Formats: sequence, C-alpha cells, structure tokens
Amino acid sequence: MDRTPDQILHRMLELLTAKDMDAIADLWAPHGTAAFPFAEAGAPTHLSGRETIRAYLAGYTDVYDVTGVPAMHVHHTGDPATVIVEFTATGRTVRTGDPYRIDYITVITVHDGHITECRDYWSPVQTARASGDLDALRQGLNA
Repeated sequence: MDRTPDQILHRMLELLTAKDMDAIADLWAPHGTAAFPFAEAGAPTHLSGRETIRAYLAGYTDVYDVTGVPAMHVHHTGDPATVIVEFTATGRTVRTGDPYRIDYITVITVHDGHITECRDYWSPVQTARASGDLDALRQGLNA
C-alpha cells in the first residue's frame, strides 16, 4: 500500500523522536533528494539518493536528542503528492545537555509511497545553538 504524504510526514516525526535515523532514510525513494537551503556554512545544501541521505542522518543523534514535536501544522497544496509542514522540535543538546527548540518548515513530495523530494528550512542560528556550536557558525559566516 502506498503511503500518503501525511502518513510519511507523521511517520518521519515519530521516527525522529524514536531516534531511528536509519528508518527515516528508508522513507526516501532510492533516488530521492533532500535540500537544506538555509544550511550553515560548510554543511551540505543538497543530497541525492537514499544512501547519501542515510549517511547524512547517521550522526544526527550524536548532536541532537529530540524529545518531542510539540507543534505541527500541515498545509495541503494543489498537488496531492506534496505537503508543507510547519513544526517545532524540542530536545537536549548532546554536547551540553542544554534544552533547545528548533522551528522548521518542510516541503515533502511523495510518489509510490516514498519521499522523492524534501526541502527543509530552518534557522542556522537555532541549529547552531541547539548543537552547542555557535562559534562554528560565527567562524563559517566570517570565512
């Protein structure tokens, strides 16, 4: 059975809080893409292919301990294969143990039950603060 964009989105967020990055990568089509237009300096802005996405996600839980998604609003588009979601992730920074909150806007397109395109927008300042590495962001901006 093919999963809808809403089902894929909800499953992705469940897996995020379960810290199952490998299962998140499995949600992508073999040649699906992920784009991060607001990625901080030095971070990838575009990934192609499920295995590349899997490798990218592999270290996520070493940086972020996501404990919840307390806010989410899904917007349906004129294309039934695409949804836009606004959500907030909360958790603790692995490096420091400090709590964090990151707000996202994500555009997901699904075909044949898998993500073919995902564009993930977030604040580089929020993510640098959440990862405990504001200094690296400053250095990247100055480079």
